[in-house]
Amino acid sequence: MQPERAYSYILRCADGTFYAGWTSDIAARVKTHNAGNGARYTRGRRPVELVYYEECINKVEACKREWELKKLTRKQKEELISAWQEASED
Repeated sequence: MQPERAYSYILRCADGTFYAGWTSDIAARVKTHNAGNGARYTRGRRPVELVYYEECINKVEACKREWELKKLTRKQKEELISAWQEASED
C-alpha cells in the first residue's frame, strides 16, 4: 500500500497576506479556498494563489510543517517563497 501524499503550502491572498496549510491534494485545496469553502481566513481574501508547497512523508509531518510555516515572519515567508520559486525555474 502506497502512503498517502501530504503537502504543506503557502497561499498569497488577494490582500497580500499569506496563509499556510496542509493537504493531500493541492489543486483541489486551492480550488476549495477560491470557492469560499476553505479556511475562514481565506474566505474574505479571495482569490488566493499558491506560492509555495513542499511534499511531506505523511500528514503528521505536513501538519508539523504547517505549524512551522505559520510561525515564520512575513519576511521569512517571502524569502522561502522566493528561493523556492527560483529553484522551481531551474
